[in-house]
Amino acid sequence: MDTTSRLLMLLEVVEQGSFAKAAEIRNIDRSVISKQISRLEDELGVRLLNRTTRSFSLTAAGAEMIKKAGELRSLLSETVRMAENYHQEPRGVLKVTASTLIGRRYLQPVINDFQKRFPQVEVELRLDDRLVDIVSEGFDLAFRVGEPKDSSLIARKIARNRLLLLAAPAFIETYGMPTTITDLAQLPAASYASNSLRVEGINYYNHTGEHCEQKIKSVFRANDAEVLLMKTLSGTTYFLAPAFILDKEVIDGQLVPLLTDVKLMEHSAMYAVYPHRDLPVRTRLFFDAVREYIGKERPIWENSIPNFDQMY
Repeated sequence: MDTTSRLLMLLEVVEQGSFAKAAEIRNIDRSVISKQISRLEDELGVRLLNRTTRSFSLTAAGAEMIKKAGELRSLLSETVRMAENYHQEPRGVLKVTASTLIGRRYLQPVINDFQKRFPQVEVELRLDDRLVDIVSEGFDLAFRVGEPKDSSLIARKIARNRLLLLAAPAFIETYGMPTTITDLAQLPAASYASNSLRVEGINYYNHTGEHCEQKIKSVFRANDAEVLLMKTLSGTTYFLAPAFILDKEVIDGQLVPLLTDVKLMEHSAMYAVYPHRDLPVRTRLFFDAVREYIGKERPIWENSIPNFDQMY
């Protein structure tokens, strides 16, 4: 391993916050990384890290090396992208990350067709509901619901993602059809809850256009939208659902939209996120294929919700 590779390894260790996490990403033993960092220090003749048994901190020299390593990685990535764009036929490895639902339902069909068209492109798809650091982990594209907060990344909106209120016919038989949004206050609801987000109400606009919130009685909470959908299908709760998680539940009559005259606030849109404006050919073509599959004007998930344009 040369000095450049060791500098990039040091950068990964610092970005991941530990030797163990950097080793996991590279699929190598932690001791290998530790030895390579020690060799880098020997080569440069300066200590880069202050280490303890449980943690590390950068020395002044280490902090300077990290800046240079970041610049080096950017330069190498740009060089590779420039070279790849000279290929007339897309080739190489395309690394994509997304949530499990997005990957399985909306990316896998595109990948299947894409590799038929461009057999020299290998695709590595990471399905992970955590927020992946696409730069340090080397991903070309990430597909996410919600615009990223990291301003250093490029984000392009793929499609809108509206909300709707849903219940199963069995729920309506038990509790009756609500006629106003205040009726929902005492009815059992399923809601999303995670460490970073907890849904406790329904945001909507009243007849004067004023933003309002109706508190809900959540009896079931989960950090997975498909699990919440399954709970709603059981007929024991209603659910404020983002449209992109639906398949054919509405058109098949398994779920019924409630209070369709209420104007709900739009949910976070779906975005494609990538680290550089100058995309390699394979990445740009894949991005275009995903956008075409999902639909530029009307997203594919709205096709199985009859009359959705007139709802909410």
